[in-house]
Amino acid sequence: MGSGGGTGRTAPAMPRGGGVVALPKNTSFTRDRRTDPKGVDELRRAVLWAAVVSLVALAPAAAPAQYKPEFKLSVVVGPAGPWGEAATRFSDLLRERTHGRINVKPYFAGQLFAGRQTTEFLLLVQGVADFAIGSTINWSPQVKELNLFSLPFLFPGEKAYRALDAVQQSEVGRRLFQIIESKGVVPLAWGENGFRQLTNSVRPVRRPADLQNLKIRVVGSPIFIDIFRFLGANPVSMNWAEAQTAFAQGTVDGQENPVNSVIIPFKLWTTQKYVTVWNYVVDPLILGMSKQSWDALSAQDKEIVRRTAQEVMARQKREARAGLEGSHEALETLRKNGMEVIVLTPEEVEAFRQATLPVYRKWKQEIGRTLVEAAEKVVRNTR
Repeated sequence: MGSGGGTGRTAPAMPRGGGVVALPKNTSFTRDRRTDPKGVDELRRAVLWAAVVSLVALAPAAAPAQYKPEFKLSVVVGPAGPWGEAATRFSDLLRERTHGRINVKPYFAGQLFAGRQTTEFLLLVQGVADFAIGSTINWSPQVKELNLFSLPFLFPGEKAYRALDAVQQSEVGRRLFQIIESKGVVPLAWGENGFRQLTNSVRPVRRPADLQNLKIRVVGSPIFIDIFRFLGANPVSMNWAEAQTAFAQGTVDGQENPVNSVIIPFKLWTTQKYVTVWNYVVDPLILGMSKQSWDALSAQDKEIVRRTAQEVMARQKREARAGLEGSHEALETLRKNGMEVIVLTPEEVEAFRQATLPVYRKWKQEIGRTLVEAAEKVVRNTR
């Protein structure tokens, strides 16, 4: 900074990091203003410079974080229904709460993984996707412990939802989140696709024998293949877009999916006549973030992301259960649209559980006996 007043003297240099200001040599504070006005001017400049230094020292250390222009959010389904709507809500809230610093764009209907939904977790690990609201089924090829929720009939009867919540909130749920993070994805919140129900276009299914030779579309996860083979069906793995065409053409007889997230939004009553409500497995969702992207966030923005995720997914879970937990409004929607709804009795469910026990025992070892037994204990203790 140049000197003022035309004196030819330079202002004192700003010290690094603030602190004491070095005044010009021979500066005297005892000169009389009437006999030496220049001395008074020097004093004024020194005091002014000290004030500037103090203000700089008190200023924020850094400007708000600058991130990439777009954060990609992977979503298997379309924008309709509790799952897709949660993706839109999360994106909008995060953009608003960070004043545009974190600009999230949802990529619906599996655009980022081109139909290979079981590769979504890898996209997060690699940083190709920044966020995903992913199914535990789709992530289980990379995180085998998530097959816990696909063990047939682990969550029984009337307490199924309470038992599921208890497991997620227990040490079991915390352990699962630790495992996921160790693999390169930061889990932020639990959501829910829902308990999976069976639909088909051929006949009502009330007992294992009714599944004999039915061609059932399942996701590409080995435990689902095992379950339906043990029940006598012919399981076929294909992506969802292909499956809808197969239903319409009659080349595939049925499928298994949650009511509110899939059966109603996709209007499966147009191709499927019968629905069996059996709660045979559950499909939790997890809103997760690539650890590469997470590590680039400021501490303040990490807190905003986590809080927003938990808020959005708590609402998503409520919407996924609407008309199913404590009421049957969702099932009435199916009936009104021409579906025959078969709600299995506890005795009928037990016949399916017994038929799939070999699958349960096999996958208990694959997942990890200690983890499964801890979950079983939580379920038993749930009232």
